Amino acid sequence: MIPPAFDYARPTSLDEALRVLADGGEDAKVLAGGQSLLPLLRLRLAFPELVVDVGRVPGLRGVREEGDTLVIGAMTTHHEVVRDPLVRRHAGLLAAATRTVADPAVRHRGTFGGSLAHADPAADLPAAVLAMDGELVVAGPGGRRTVPARDFFVDYLETVLEPDELLVEVRVPKADGWGFHYEKFQRVAQSYAIVGVAALVRHDEGRIAEARIGLVNMGATPLRAAAAERALAGCDGTPAVARAARSAADNTQPPRDTSGSPEYRAHLAQVLTRRAVLTAAGMG
Repeated sequence: MIPPAFDYARPTSLDEALRVLADGGEDAKVLAGGQSLLPLLRLRLAFPELVVDVGRVPGLRGVREEGDTLVIGAMTTHHEVVRDPLVRRHAGLLAAATRTVADPAVRHRGTFGGSLAHADPAADLPAAVLAMDGELVVAGPGGRRTVPARDFFVDYLETVLEPDELLVEVRVPKADGWGFHYEKFQRVAQSYAIVGVAALVRHDEGRIAEARIGLVNMGATPLRAAAAERALAGCDGTPAVARAARSAADNTQPPRDTSGSPEYRAHLAQVLTRRAVLTAAGMG
């Protein structure tokens, strides 16, 4: 389909981008990699009066380390995240989840920050960043503010970003010494997850000392499986992990659509959590 008409701006600095967004107000949309916005425009599910292309804004791309933290620029592509040696060494869960995003063409164009700002609960990356206790740095007219991932996603396709703000970087603690695994169930390759599980596990003397579980497509936002995390503490083998994983869907509200019922998704969350945790803990 042909998208509706809109004005187009391509700022070349962060300050210029923020000014253009402020002028456009709620009628402006940010174009990063375009892998989420362009389909919405073609299907006429979005009607912005202004599209602000931030592809030429410097300083929004790349990965660096600051002490015990990795900093990932919002315009870093999925392909770059997967291949980056710092991400592989210190945040393997992000690399594992990003590797499953769509197909190579999308991963070469789509951006890490764009996926998070789009806030699709069926996307892979929001749950992984949530499991890693990440923080998102937002720039606006009043300067920068840092938002914990647990507070960033507020509803379906909705975040705390104001119309005149831009996500500029993502900060995640290094997960050295943690096991990780991303488990995803989908109808066909390259499609969105029916359910996905991002697992981080720290073990001590043969037992799980701590687990962090991010859930994909189990509600209007990415979620942490808090009940399962509590139950997994102290687990020392497959039977104990299987029992703990039964609480993975507690306090979730999975959607009902053509891919499955809420009950089906709850069952998948339990099964995938068991698989992901056992693999991350080296017990699988």
